[in-house]
Amino acid sequence: MNGFDPRPTKYPYPECTDGHYLKIKKDDGTVFDSDYPYIDDSPAFLRKRRLFDIVLRLIVFPMTRIRLGLKVRGKENLKKYSDALKNGAILCSNHVHLWDFLAIRSSVLPHKPYVLVWAKNVSGENGKNVRLVGGIPIPETGPAATRAQLKAVHRMLDNGGWLQIYSEGSMWEYYRPVRPFKKGAARLSVMFEKPLVPMAFSYRRPGWIRRTILRQKALFTLSIGEPLCPDASLGVREQEEELCKRSHEAVCRLAGIDPSENIYPPVFQNNKKINY
Repeated sequence: MNGFDPRPTKYPYPECTDGHYLKIKKDDGTVFDSDYPYIDDSPAFLRKRRLFDIVLRLIVFPMTRIRLGLKVRGKENLKKYSDALKNGAILCSNHVHLWDFLAIRSSVLPHKPYVLVWAKNVSGENGKNVRLVGGIPIPETGPAATRAQLKAVHRMLDNGGWLQIYSEGSMWEYYRPVRPFKKGAARLSVMFEKPLVPMAFSYRRPGWIRRTILRQKALFTLSIGEPLCPDASLGVREQEEELCKRSHEAVCRLAGIDPSENIYPPVFQNNKKINY
């Protein structure tokens, strides 16, 4: 692997590569069923979101860039392929920091992508902010809820919206290898015929002040790749499998990792954490 590896020891990465380790302290009792507004387009909520966007642009995005020491590479790909992306797009990346979606949102302006999130993040103590920033909970209550969520997502994408998906399935802070991908991003790309844009976070070694005084483990670089499209010559399931593998390889390369040297396989199959 090329590039800096923070190799943190403080985070209790779970045994399964899609496992969560953050503790959600509250549960407001929200039920994510077929009646839940997965994308809330009510006038009242849209007004709140517009006001929240002002706060994001004026305060939160600059803070995010400073806090992460963020550098962005490949943004020209969004302009180069703007015609292909204007009718809706799916973004996928590794998930390595609590603020990395804010980094993505600030980097793809003027687009305002939504993001699929763990349902507990919406029913938990930060749920209102998660919703305002674009969080769409992933329901776990049955097929009817999943169909309702997919219907809302499909409508948003067909209206030219963008959707961020963390294909690894959970956040592992400062983790260097790219974990196996679940097929969700590839499946939606195939299902809704939308391009898939790979992105990757990699790390840089902090300078003395950040490292010694601020105790910062790493600085972040976000690299944006060229859009990927499903291979229409294959069957639907084969398209999903092939696109999942291809997107994982693209994210590895964007992160400075040779896919053949990444310690995990590309497609998730209840994989266990590898100590390296």
